[in-house]
Amino acid sequence: MSARVKPIALQILGKEYNIACTPEEQETLILSANKLDKEMRNLRDSGKINGGERIAVMVSLNIMHEFQLLKEKRDAPEQEFADQINNLTYKIESVLEN
Repeated sequence: MSARVKPIALQILGKEYNIACTPEEQETLILSANKLDKEMRNLRDSGKINGGERIAVMVSLNIMHEFQLLKEKRDAPEQEFADQINNLTYKIESVLEN
């Protein structure tokens, strides 16, 4: 293990996890763990799902769904721009052929 990588203790749903990270990653990792803990507690406290593993899977699925929506939203302007470029290229080629 690199001298810069050190374990930090994170509490998630009442359990401690030691995760190795660099000092630069530490703040983001703590924020992520706190958000995960909050989401898992909210789901557990709602009474809709029982069991740590099931809660973890459902929260993971919700987070990945959120991530996918953000990724699609981010990529939409790029795809729209690419479509416009392709459309203009087609128009230019059509004019040049005539």
